[in-house]
Amino acid sequence: MIRVENVAKYFGGIRAVDGVSLTIEKGSITGLIGPNGAGKTTLFNIIAGVFPPSSGQIYLDGEDVTELEPHELFHKGLLRTFQIAHEFSSLTVLENLMTVPGQQEGEQLRHTWFNFGKVMETEARNRERAREVIEFLEIPHLENELAGNLSGGQKKLLELGRTMMVDAKIVLLDEVGAGVNRTLLNTIATSIQRLNEERGYTFCLIEHDMDFIARLCDPVIVMAEGRLLTQGTVDAVKNNEEVIEAYLGTGVTHKRKKARA
Repeated sequence: MIRVENVAKYFGGIRAVDGVSLTIEKGSITGLIGPNGAGKTTLFNIIAGVFPPSSGQIYLDGEDVTELEPHELFHKGLLRTFQIAHEFSSLTVLENLMTVPGQQEGEQLRHTWFNFGKVMETEARNRERAREVIEFLEIPHLENELAGNLSGGQKKLLELGRTMMVDAKIVLLDEVGAGVNRTLLNTIATSIQRLNEERGYTFCLIEHDMDFIARLCDPVIVMAEGRLLTQGTVDAVKNNEEVIEAYLGTGVTHKRKKARA
């Protein structure tokens, strides 16, 4: 679904992403992990069109999308969520979902004047789909709640729901579990699994909670210092000495340095 070829991103003299090549297979739930500052979110931003790469190419379903803007990628089925939820706080959960589909009739002033019936038809379709999403996520009690009143975990669930309002090919989830209580985290994990199994969504998610990663992800890709360190199953990655070194500084490399000292 996604192919990243030798992508680099420099901010002045800082190499945030340094020659990364990887693939995200169609129908997979791929984990992207690494210590803080590894370049994970920067790579997400490059894939999602927020930052242009300094070099390298991005392919979506075989098409070169390196130069495309986020709204263009949205229409091609690439969506993302953020570490800090981007809800419309003064709108209800239902209304937040209804804003997502692009090219709505009501966005054109001439339709609101001369073809209001078509605007209302579009609104009705979006409202029906939004209610289906709310039922899927098992949050009917929040339908008319202002999004600004939701807990952090509920806002993350709403962001996931917003990706369901269009026909997504791949969804990039940036720390969807951060700051979420275990009960709600379980609801989010179940929703991701269902979307993957029942609707064929491809996911790539950045996450620090290894239990969450272990439940959902295969394969797992590890970054460190802007580079691809390794990838494989959760167990293989957790037992990889380079990964242990990158996270804790207590792997084989660390022990050899200490012995030489």
